[in-house]
Order: sequence, then structure tokens, then C-alpha cells
Amino acid sequence: MNHAAAPVALITGAAGGIGAAIANRLGELGYQLSLTDLQPGTPPAADAIWTAADVADEQAIRALCEATSQQFGHIDVVIHAAGQVGSGPLAKVSHAQWQRLLDVNLTSAFLLTKYAYPTLKARHGRVVLFSSSNGLNGGSAYSGPAYAVAKAGIINLCRYLGKEWASDGIRINCIAPGPVDTPMLDRLGDAGKQALRDSIPLGKLATTDHVTGTVEYLLSPSANMLTGTVHNISGGLVLD
Repeated sequence: MNHAAAPVALITGAAGGIGAAIANRLGELGYQLSLTDLQPGTPPAADAIWTAADVADEQAIRALCEATSQQFGHIDVVIHAAGQVGSGPLAKVSHAQWQRLLDVNLTSAFLLTKYAYPTLKARHGRVVLFSSSNGLNGGSAYSGPAYAVAKAGIINLCRYLGKEWASDGIRINCIAPGPVDTPMLDRLGDAGKQALRDSIPLGKLATTDHVTGTVEYLLSPSANMLTGTVHNISGGLVLD
């Protein structure tokens, strides 16, 4: 691979169902990959690098961005797919649980975009953040109040940066999936997953292919006029 020409993507949450699918797809498209999660996974390409990191740790994220730039020379794309669900009701959520979920789901996106900004500006880069249908409709006790609040925050972080970074040539967009058929839903059991399917007007769960297809589009020249947008992949569960 010609490292001078191949674009570089930094992906958080890359060992999870959605993150791993995105890494695999971008690897197929010829991206050089810098991947991170709490525990390293299997790299989808020989020249991918893995870093074990807590996305809520400021120094770890700063070091990750610096190491990626040093390894590949630059960063063209940042995809923040790291996340952690909670549960409700609010009265049973401790302060520590609330803070941890805000840190993992929202503050981490602030840290990642902050420290990736210089190289993104130099490359007229692209950013994809992950919200959730919970960030659009207020969520439920399935994932808890902190998750819903954090995912709503991701949407406005995307909108804010869409305006602030437009003059730098950086495009930043947000994907808000409804239920996606990944191991994250296993906590609900078969009956819970079926109830989710029944609640979706299209009658099915999203797959990682639906998500990776949207990511691919947002990174493509066809989306060059899109920034600060939210892409609702919920099968009609949320109409915004």
C-alpha cells in the first residue's frame, strides 16, 4: 500500500460490533487504520495499529492522536464509535454511574475531536460521531437516563462543530442508530429483542451493514455538502 496516498482513519470502540464492522469496511476501502478500545481486537488489515485505551482518559486520547499522527503522518478521518449503555430508573443511578456514562459517551467525543483537530484541519478531514435514537427521543430505562442525555449531547456537539469547523474545511456528521443487531442487545434476551423488532415500523433491527453504508456515504465525495447533520437509522422508530 502507498502510505503517502492512503487515507488514515482513527476509530474508537473498534472492538465492538459497530466499530469492528466500520474498521473492516474501511480496511476494504484501502484506509490505514488506527484502532482503539478498552481491549485490543483482531486488526482487519496487516498495517492497522491497535491501542488499548479508555476513551474517557484525557491523556490516553491525547497520546492516541499523537501516536497515530506520528505513525501515519496525518489523520484524515475520525470515527467515534465507543459507547457504554446504562440502565434506569434515574432514582437508582448513582452519581458515579452517571458521571462514568457521560464521560464514556460524551466527554470522550470532546477529547477526541479536541486532540485530533490540528491534523484534521491540515487535511480538511472528516468526523463521524455516534449518537443513538435515545438521543432523539429521550431514551428509556433499557439504557438509562445518562446514556440518553449523553447521546443528545453528541448531536449538539456535532452541530456546534459543524459550524465552528466549516471554515477549516472539516466536515463532521452524526449517526443516530436505533437498535442494531449486535452483541450489545444480548442483554435484553430473546423476548426483549423481539419486542424491539415489534416496535420498529419496518419490522426489523438494523444491521451493521446499514451503519457502515452510512459511514461510507458520509466519507465520500457525494456528501461534500453535508456537515452538522444527524442520520437517523431506526427503521421509523424515531421520526425526526
